[in-house]
Amino acid sequence: MTTEEEKTTGPTAGSARRALAGRLSWGLADQAASSVSNFAVGIYVARSLGVTAFGVFSLAWVTYGVVLNVSRGLATDPLVVRFSGVSDASWRGAVARASGTALGVGIALGAASLVVGLAVGDQVGTAFACLGVVLPGLLLQDSWRFAFFAAGAGRKAFVNDIVWCVALVPALLLAARVGGVPAFVLAWGGSAAVAAVYGCLQSGIRPRLTGARDWLRDHRDLGTRYLLENVSNSGGSQLRAYGLGVIVGVGAVGVVRGAELLLGPFMAVLMGLSLVTVSEAARVLRRAPHRLGTFCLMLGGGQAVAALLWGAALLLVPDRAGELLLGDVWAASSQLIVPVTLGVAGAGLGTGAAAGLRALGAARLSLRSQLFASACYVGGGLGGAAVGGTVGSAWGVAAATVTGSAVWWLHLRSALRAHRHNTPEVRTT
Repeated sequence: MTTEEEKTTGPTAGSARRALAGRLSWGLADQAASSVSNFAVGIYVARSLGVTAFGVFSLAWVTYGVVLNVSRGLATDPLVVRFSGVSDASWRGAVARASGTALGVGIALGAASLVVGLAVGDQVGTAFACLGVVLPGLLLQDSWRFAFFAAGAGRKAFVNDIVWCVALVPALLLAARVGGVPAFVLAWGGSAAVAAVYGCLQSGIRPRLTGARDWLRDHRDLGTRYLLENVSNSGGSQLRAYGLGVIVGVGAVGVVRGAELLLGPFMAVLMGLSLVTVSEAARVLRRAPHRLGTFCLMLGGGQAVAALLWGAALLLVPDRAGELLLGDVWAASSQLIVPVTLGVAGAGLGTGAAAGLRALGAARLSLRSQLFASACYVGGGLGGAAVGGTVGSAWGVAAATVTGSAVWWLHLRSALRAHRHNTPEVRTT
């Protein structure tokens, strides 16, 4: 016999599941668009520039990753944790200040990159100077994606990334005619600026640079720890890239980047995972906290399995097809498919736990996990390079990533236990 309560809650539960599936679908679509654009840029630049110049472009790319994570830690990570599923008025006010903070970070660190690049000179310095010019647009575009997912409007994030992809096509063609690393950096970042401006039109919100100080003050409890966590993550990648360039040579950086491009869809998902998963984990925590652990396990496990399957498929790619994709970079990069795949699978498993820790607001445990994982990453990558060159570095990173993932899950287990202890009333029977 169906009770009145079941009649009421049944459709509501079904509607919630459909809404979750819809948000995740748009998240996957957005990540697919991001993956395609990142993959296309990497392949096009690798084929156009060759190993050494592609290594220079890759140094600018990993530096952008550090700056991006500074912006996310200070601006959009607190936005996703505290303003997912809130009222429209509250969301709009928060987005104006968060996007203003992201833009301010882009202007400040972009100016620093420009000055350093001009001082260094040569091909590397010029690439960094160009990166400084385009950083504000890159960071503002990224902030709109987080803002839309916090509001459950993943479709708008997807459309924004499509606008970037469309603008990227003529920009890359023009860069190929001009030639050189700086032209490709400007094409990549300039097309992001087009999508950033479109994001203002989509949201009807203008970034408030003057609100950045209030935003940083109001969310310093999360922002400071997330900043350290994010910078240790991307900074580890940058230290490994710079160290690999010193130990083995700049060309080795391009070889590693080429191997990572082959797993591009999963690398892009890992870089921007919090677009969907943190906001969804926060919703799960509010509505059914006893399901958060399962949600995180399915999330991380699904990514790990998908990465392993993709890596297995890459092993079957004939050399002719690989050379068509990466040109001269393929011969060396193809030797790294197995260790890079294992590293990505390990990182994918760990991101499930990371999403849970952020949804719980366990910034201390999250920071501790990331610092440990980053230390392992740098130590494994550089130690492996010293012992076995480029291949040794890849295996060192794979071992470090799997170890770091185990620590993430141990800390999530502790955080879930503490949450259940502190809020026994949310448990269901």
